[in-house]
Amino acid sequence: MAGQYFHPHLALQDFVLGISAIDLNLPPGVNEVITPYPPTPLQSIMFYFEHPIQMQKLDGSSFEKQSPIVVIGPQYTRVNILVTKKLKAIRVDFKPGGLFRLLGSPMSELFDQGIPAHAVLGNGIIDLNEKLLNARSVNEAVELVERFLMLKILSPKKALPFDFALNMLMEADGNLSIEKTASLACMSVRQFERICLERVGMSPKSFARIIRFSKAYRLRESQPDLSWISIAMGAGYFDQMHMIKDFKQFAGTTPTLMDHALGETPLRMQANIL
Repeated sequence: MAGQYFHPHLALQDFVLGISAIDLNLPPGVNEVITPYPPTPLQSIMFYFEHPIQMQKLDGSSFEKQSPIVVIGPQYTRVNILVTKKLKAIRVDFKPGGLFRLLGSPMSELFDQGIPAHAVLGNGIIDLNEKLLNARSVNEAVELVERFLMLKILSPKKALPFDFALNMLMEADGNLSIEKTASLACMSVRQFERICLERVGMSPKSFARIIRFSKAYRLRESQPDLSWISIAMGAGYFDQMHMIKDFKQFAGTTPTLMDHALGETPLRMQANIL
């Protein structure tokens, strides 16, 4: 998968972790591919060009075409992604609490779903989509996205020590105790849990588990020759059984069966996520 990573504009760095541009053509003779997409700890805005993806939840529902621009809230369960012919997109990944500070809405309202961006960012997003379709280069498209976001942060929610603490939890791959993380946030555990539901959309324990699971899954995508034992250790699991439990919870399958699913697709959708 061809892709580029961009450090966000200085004015966005308090909110945005990074910006990725994806430009993928399926192999000759392959018109569509289905690939798994388990939850990550990131909340994002996806900007699709030309060929928006289709998404299927694991509850047996059919594939649904996604809007050209989608706000992705806190993820908890895996989805399957259908890519047709090509995938060209820009993904803006927010720091923990960053999307809440931008939107001002409790992240619990976006729990485990992606919604059309105009529902939360206004109709100006439609004009942005037209400009993106006519952009002459990836750099120009990224600049358009950054300018739009900078207009949206004129009166953001104030940063708290909580946001610093959540970033520390991310940097530790989820391997900080809730008590330690709450202490970094200058809060009691109960206060920390309440603010976490508002700003992240789930309990701190669930968020830490998803951070750890996501590290393991991304290691598998990016380094398929690693053993599962090595992956469990690299992600900070106490043992392999704890990792298997998280795979069943968040990927809906075991690590071995996930290998089979990845073997049926040339796409590695999360290998380059930071």
